[in-house]
This record gives sequence, structure tokens and C-alpha cells, in this order.
Amino acid sequence: MIPTDVIQATAETLMDKAAIEIPDDYLEGLKGAAAVEDGDLSSFVLQAMLDNYQAAKEDRRAMCGDTGCPRWYVKLANEAAIEGGPVALEAALRRATARATNGVPLRPNRVHPLWRTDHDNNVGINAPEIEVAFEPDGDWIDLITVHKGGLFGTDYRMLFPSDGIEGIKRFYLDSLVAFGKRGLSCQPAIIGIGLGGSKDTCMVLGKRAACLRTVGDRNPDPGIAKLEEEFKELGNSIGMGAMGFVGKSMVIDCHIEVGFCHTGGMQMSVHAFCLSSRRACARIHGDGTVEYRTDPQWFTPYQRRETVEWPATQPSRKFA
Repeated sequence: MIPTDVIQATAETLMDKAAIEIPDDYLEGLKGAAAVEDGDLSSFVLQAMLDNYQAAKEDRRAMCGDTGCPRWYVKLANEAAIEGGPVALEAALRRATARATNGVPLRPNRVHPLWRTDHDNNVGINAPEIEVAFEPDGDWIDLITVHKGGLFGTDYRMLFPSDGIEGIKRFYLDSLVAFGKRGLSCQPAIIGIGLGGSKDTCMVLGKRAACLRTVGDRNPDPGIAKLEEEFKELGNSIGMGAMGFVGKSMVIDCHIEVGFCHTGGMQMSVHAFCLSSRRACARIHGDGTVEYRTDPQWFTPYQRRETVEWPATQPSRKFA
């Protein structure tokens, strides 16, 4: 039985880590971008980012004044038992969010959409978002917090099968140009692309692709993995760099996730996880011990399964 107080304490620690500590994979990706950037302003901004990250860690202060909108991704292993059940789990995460807002501190960004009611704690109606998934084995729970920017850096379009890969590329480039020219996201960013599903599923897949995969990770489908590499290179070839200045460091990496969709459509979403890639993860084991890490390990074979039963009884069809 996993105690609720352990869940809350772990969640509060994760909030602190996400706001202050850049994940190693993104930090190495940023250093790689800085090493090859030749745009004057982009190079200056990239170095300023690296200096800022170091200062934030040393001073234990948030790396960016806008700490985004905290959200939670929870993975429950099949045999996990939680004191008080799933309602107690949600309550612990809401308490942790409120306490961290005043403790880290985080900027209280959440308000009522109409009345602008602000409780100064990032908690309210449907806030923070708590998404739950499952795994077939084990007695652990994974807690992942992401402080995602809450305004721009996201777009959606209904494409059609006849648009093909070229149509996907066009919308991808349209989105990146708009993000850069209009200041809709803070580059360089990890770009997540959702393809297929219904409209809501497509948006969820794209956001998870941006926030829950590490730099350098590739989709197990070799055709999709090839597209990810191509889209990363393509995104860095449009003449935009850090914060939209002239350069070639707009995309630290590109991740693509897919869902089966209606035969007549091909939904697509594009999401930018900004230069403050705020995520932190922990596994709470059934005996109450806690293991912290920076890789969410969200997209397991189980999460990408396409067969009726599990384990899979037939091979997946690959995209060529």
C-alpha cells in the first residue's frame, strides 16, 4: 500500500525539480545547438540560456519567470495499491501543486476563463490536469509533472489522406514559421507532432510527444523514426534560431506519435515544448521507496499497442 503522504511529498519535490533543474537530455541538446549556431543573436541567446540554467540550479530558483501551467501524468502499474484510492491520489497532487506554487515559488497562472478568479495556487476547475495511464506489471506508480507553457506554441489542422507526407511537412513548417515570427513559443524547443486519432486524441498525442519523450529518443517504427530525423533537420533549415532570431537552432528534437483515425481524415497537431523544458519524474514502489529520474518512460510498447489482447498476438504493420 503506497501511503498518500509519500505521494504528496514526492509530488512536491518533483514540482521543485521541474521548475529549477533542466533535464540532462535537453541540456545536452541545447549545448549541441550552441556549438553549431552561427547567428550572432541566436548564439548570444543560447549562451544566456545556459548561464541562466546554471544560476537557477545554484540559487534554487525557477529557471524562467513564467513557470507555465503545472500538469500531471500518472502511470499506474496493474497491482499498485494506493492508500485512500485514486481520489486520494488526485487530492495529493492538487495539494502538492498548491503548496509548490507558494513554496518554489511558481507563478500562479491559473484563472477562471470568464470571471478571472485566481486562487493564487494554480488549482481550480480542471486544474491542474491529471492524466492517467496503466501498465500491465508491477505494484508501482509513476508521477510525472510537466510545467507546459499555457498560451501558444500549439496548432491543429485536419489533413486528408491525399495530402500525404508532403502535406504533413507543409503544416509543420507553417506552424514553426508562425511560432517564430509571431513569438508564439520560446525556441529552441522540442517539437511534438500528433498524427491521427480523433481531434482530442491528436492533440493529446502531440503534447505527450513533446513533453514525455527525451531528446534523441526515436519512435520504434522505423518509418516514423526516419521522419523524426528529417523533421528535426527541416525545422532547423528555415533560417530561425533561438527566440526567433536569425539562426539554425529552432528545433532541439522532433517526436511523432500516432493513433488510428477515421478512414477519411488525417488529423495533425504540432506542439512546442519551450526552451524551459520543465519536467520531472519519480517512481514510487509498492514498499514506499522513491526513485527519481528525468526520463518519463511513458511511451512503452503497452502504450503503443495496436492488438486487441496483451501481450500482442500479431506483429505490428510498419509505415514504409
